[in-house]
Amino acid sequence: MEAVIELNSLTKHFGSKIAVQRLSFQVPRGAIFAFLGDNGAGKTTTIRMLTGLLEPDFGVAFILGRHCWKSAAPLRQHIGYVPERPRFYDWMTVSELGWFTAGFHQRTFLKQYHALVERFRLDPHAKLQNLSKGQYAKVALALALAPDPEVLILDEPTSGLDLLVRREFLASMVELAGEGRTIFISSHQISEVERVASHVAFVAHGRLLLTSTMEELKKRLVRLQLRYDKHPPDPEMLGNVLERNGSGRQWEAVLLDPDLEAIDALRDTDGISDFEQSPLSLEEAYCALLAGKESRP
Repeated sequence: MEAVIELNSLTKHFGSKIAVQRLSFQVPRGAIFAFLGDNGAGKTTTIRMLTGLLEPDFGVAFILGRHCWKSAAPLRQHIGYVPERPRFYDWMTVSELGWFTAGFHQRTFLKQYHALVERFRLDPHAKLQNLSKGQYAKVALALALAPDPEVLILDEPTSGLDLLVRREFLASMVELAGEGRTIFISSHQISEVERVASHVAFVAHGRLLLTSTMEELKKRLVRLQLRYDKHPPDPEMLGNVLERNGSGRQWEAVLLDPDLEAIDALRDTDGISDFEQSPLSLEEAYCALLAGKESRP
């Protein structure tokens, strides 16, 4: 599939601190791409490089085939960006903010902004300072969508929002992707993003742990649970072991890229019972990948 966003060895240091270390992955057109990791994992730094706000120390990033740093200005007509903590002139009304921002965009911006304000059920005469967090987030999204961007980049867009507002916001991403947009969304609310994502990348300490489609992830990361009579299985024979748990004769392991033939053979082995193989949730996958990374020398 066509890559709309492409990172090649993207790297950024702040003094002696490594914020992002050789990130490489691609985002296909029409994807809802979840960029997941804890606070401090390097997500915001990566997004600032993608949006042309920060120059990489090494490596390169492209959006729609254009260099994110060298072509930052023209790319802004094709990218909608919602920062983690959007801040506007709060003394303005919702309508006044759109009029002010329209001066930086093409003539179609204001008409589309007003249509989005109506779509999001916002009061155009309301002062920004009187809006709820959810309404404020919708204003930021309306500003990002008004230029009709091909790519939408969201940095922790649901941070601080109530549960129902978060779910409504994320559900709207599916509709936007259905309109042909590519959505790149960073979050540490991993379990909620799972509801809408089509692709995922996990990062920790500035490094990529894994990138995959959601369908592939269910096959690449699995949990095995079983009971054995005499000898426990050797997990190293079954795939890349990320976690090993269990007590007594209850045995459990989380595997990355499991050996399917070895697992089938184990299932049919004498003395093995209560055999269960299951995929991991996104949150479980992230924890397992992080545990596997930290257990390696």
